[in-house]
Amino acid sequence: MSILIPFLVALLVSAVAAYFRARLPVYFIALIGALALTMVFGGHVITTAVLLGLSVLAGALLVIPALRMPLISKPLLGFYTKILPPLSESERVALESGTVGFEGELFSGKPNWNELFAQPKPELTAEEQAFIDGPCEELCRMTNDWETTHIRADLAPEVWDFIKKNKFFGMIVPKEYGGLGFTALANHKVIQKLASVSTVLSSTVGVPNSLGPAELLMHYGTQEQKDYYLPRLADGREVPCFGLTGPWAGSDATSIPDYGIVSMGEWNGAQVVGVKLTFDKRYITLAPVATIIGLAFRMYDPDGLLGDTKDIGITLGLLPRDTAGVDIGRRHFPLNSPFQNGPIHGREVFIPLSQLIGGEAYAGMGWQMLVECLSIGRSITLPSTASGGAKMAAIVTGAYSRIRKQFGLSIGRFEGVEEALARIGGKAYTVSALAEASAAAVTRGELPAVPSTISKYHCTEMGRQIAQDAMDIHGGKGIILGPRNYLGRGWQASPIAITVEGANIMTRTLMIFGQGAILCHPWVLKEMKATQLADPAERVRAFDSALFGHIGMAISNSVRSFFMGLTGARFGSAPGDAYTKRYFRKLNRYSANLAVVADLSMLLLGGKLKFKENLSGRLGDVLSHLYIASAVLKRYHDEGTPASDQPLLAWSFHNSCYEIEKSMSNALRNFPVRWAGWMLWVLVFPWGRRAQYPSDRLSHKVASLLMTPNDVRDRMAVGVFTTPCDNNPAGRISSYLEAVVLAEPVERKFVKALKNSDIEALDFDAQLNEGVAEGWITDEERSQLKALREMTVDTISVDDFDTEELRSAGYASFKAKVLNAAANDGQVLMTEPVADTNIGRNIA
Repeated sequence: MSILIPFLVALLVSAVAAYFRARLPVYFIALIGALALTMVFGGHVITTAVLLGLSVLAGALLVIPALRMPLISKPLLGFYTKILPPLSESERVALESGTVGFEGELFSGKPNWNELFAQPKPELTAEEQAFIDGPCEELCRMTNDWETTHIRADLAPEVWDFIKKNKFFGMIVPKEYGGLGFTALANHKVIQKLASVSTVLSSTVGVPNSLGPAELLMHYGTQEQKDYYLPRLADGREVPCFGLTGPWAGSDATSIPDYGIVSMGEWNGAQVVGVKLTFDKRYITLAPVATIIGLAFRMYDPDGLLGDTKDIGITLGLLPRDTAGVDIGRRHFPLNSPFQNGPIHGREVFIPLSQLIGGEAYAGMGWQMLVECLSIGRSITLPSTASGGAKMAAIVTGAYSRIRKQFGLSIGRFEGVEEALARIGGKAYTVSALAEASAAAVTRGELPAVPSTISKYHCTEMGRQIAQDAMDIHGGKGIILGPRNYLGRGWQASPIAITVEGANIMTRTLMIFGQGAILCHPWVLKEMKATQLADPAERVRAFDSALFGHIGMAISNSVRSFFMGLTGARFGSAPGDAYTKRYFRKLNRYSANLAVVADLSMLLLGGKLKFKENLSGRLGDVLSHLYIASAVLKRYHDEGTPASDQPLLAWSFHNSCYEIEKSMSNALRNFPVRWAGWMLWVLVFPWGRRAQYPSDRLSHKVASLLMTPNDVRDRMAVGVFTTPCDNNPAGRISSYLEAVVLAEPVERKFVKALKNSDIEALDFDAQLNEGVAEGWITDEERSQLKALREMTVDTISVDDFDTEELRSAGYASFKAKVLNAAANDGQVLMTEPVADTNIGRNIA
C-alpha cells in the first residue's frame, strides 16, 4: 500500500493546484514539498525519491524560461504553424473587428463574476425617458396596425410625418448634426415599445438606426459627407436604405457579384474619376421610399486609374435615388407585414469617388466596415423587436387567460394552458434581459460580435415560440384577423426576424461558436497572432506565454469539470445572495464543461471543426445559454433582487441549464472522435445528465403571476405600449385584469344563484335584475357584473367583414383581366359568387 501513497499525494497536489489554477512555480514547490514530507513520514522511499527527482527535473524544465522556450515551445511552435488552418481575409477581418466583453469569461472555465457586476446598470437619461414617454407614446397611439397591414399596406401619411418631424430616423445621429444623439440603450427601448404595437412601425424606425448610411457615415464618412447627409438623415429629408443582399449572395456577403468599374464619367456637369456600378439587390428595407441608397459592391480598377491594384475589394457607396440608371420602387410583400421592402437594380450607374463612404481612402474596406457595424445593428433592432412582442404577449395573454372562461373556469387554470403560459412568461423574461444586455454592451462602447449573434438568434427564436404559444392559448381570437386582433400579424411576421440579418440556421451553426471559440477564448487568438510576428525571438516568447497559459487552463478545466460534476457544483466560491449563489456555482461548472470540450475539439479537429456544423451549433447553444443565464442574473441583481421575480428567474435559469446539458449531451454522443467523446462524457457528466426542465410546480407559479395584478406584471409591462385606446386592443384587455379579479367573487356568487335558485330569466340583463329582486346580489354588484360582461365581450370578440371589405384594391382590375381572357377563349364564367362559400370556385 505504501508504494501507492506517493502517487496519491502527487495526484492530490496536482488536482488541488489545477482546480485553484496555481502558477507553475507554486505548483512545483507544493509538489516537491509534499513528496519530501511523504518520504519523511513513511512513504515508499524508492518510489517517492523517483517521483521527487522527476518533479525537480520537470519543474526546472517548465519553470525556467531559458530551458522551456528552446526545448519545448520552439519545436511546438513549428508544429502548430504547420497544422494551423489558414484564415481567409474575410475571417481575419471578422475576428479582428469585434471586441470581447464578459462573454470571454465564460470561455475561461472560471468566470470572474466581478467583471459582470462591475458593468453599470443600464439606465436611460432623463431626456431619453422623456422621449419614450412623449413622442414615442404618441406615435404608438397614432398607429393602427390593422389599417397599416390590411388597408394601406403602409404606415399612414401622418405617421410618416410624425416620425420625420420628431427625428425617429435620427436617434443615433449626434446632436451636432441635428440628431437626437441617443444611446444604444435608448434605441433599444424605443424599438421595443414600437414593436409592441406594430412590427411594421418598429422595422421602419429601426432600420435607419441600425446598419445603414447613418451608422456608416458616423464611423467612416468624410467630414463633407457627414456635414451634408447626417442632418438630412436626422430630420427625415433623406430616407435611407442599404443594399447588401442579392439573389446570389445572402449570408455570404463576401461573395457579392455586384461590381463597380473605376472609370471617367460625368457628375454635376464635370468629368471626374468615379465608379460605374452594376448591381442586383433584393430584400432591401425602405428601398421603395428611400431617397439615398447605401450600396455594397466589389470594386475593380482594370485600367489602373487609381494604382496598380486591379481588384480593390468590397466597397460601400452612396447613391441618390435620382441617379441615372437606378431602378427602384417596386415592393416585396413579406408575409403580410408590409413594411417598405423591395429590390434595387442598376446597370453602369456612375458615381464619383466622393460618393464612396469614407471617400477613396476607404475603397476596398467595405467588409471591415460592415462587420464592425453589423454587430451594433444586430444587437439592437431584431432583439428589441422580439422583446417588445414577447413582453406584450406575456401581459395580454396572462390577462386573456384569466378573463376567458370555459367550463366555468378561467382557461389559465387548465394545466395545458398553464404550461404554455409559463413558457411565455419565462421566455419573455429571458428575451427582455438578453435584448437589454446586448444593447447595454453597445452603450458601453463595445463591438459585441459574439453577444450580438447570440442575442439575434435566441431572441428571435424565443419570440417565435412565444408567439406560437400565445396563438394557441387565444385560439379563435388569435386566428381571426381584424382590428381586434393583436397577435395574428406578429405570428405571421415572426419568420422574417428569423431570416434577416443572418439566417438563424447559419447564425447558430457557423457564427456563435465559430467566432466565440477564437475571439472569446483567452488563449487561442493570442497563439494565432504569435505565429504572425516577424521577429523570431518575439514570436517564440509570445507563443510560449500563450501556449502554457492555454495548457494550464485546459488541465485546470478538466479537473474543475470533473470535480464539479461529481459534487453537483454544490461547493466553491460564488457571488450572489442566498437564493442565486447556487445558480452561479452551476454556471461555473458549465463554463468549465464548455472550455474543456472546446479545447479538445480544436485540438483533435483543427481546421475541420468549422465544417462540423452540428458540433459547432451544439457548443454554440452551450455558450449562448451561459451568456443568457448570466444576463438574466445580472438584470435580477440590477433590479434589486425582487423576491417576487424569483419564479420567473428560476424558470429561465432551469430552462437554460436543461438546454445546456441537452446540447452538451448531443455534442458528446455525436463527437467525431468517438474515444474522445466518451472520455469527455466522464469529465462532463460523471453521474449522467442531471438538469431538468422547469417543473410543473414552478410553471404554475409563473402562470399565476401573469394572471394576477402584481408588481411582477407591472415590471414586465415596463417599456411596452399598454395604454388602453381604440388602436390598442391588447392594452384594453390588460387594463381589465384588476377589475375582473375584483369581480370574480361576485360572479361566483351569481353563478351559484343561477344554478341553485329559481331565477327563470334567460337574458343576462334580466337575470341581473331578477338577482337583485331576489336578493342574491346588490345594485352595486349588478353594476360590477354588467361591467364584467362588457369587458369580457371586448376581450373575446372577433371581427367579421363584408366580402367587399376583404377584396384588395386590385380586385377590380384582376376581375376584368380574367373576364377578358375568358372572353378571348370563348369561355363563360360567373361574374359574381353565388354565396360566400363559393368564393374559392369563382373569380371573386
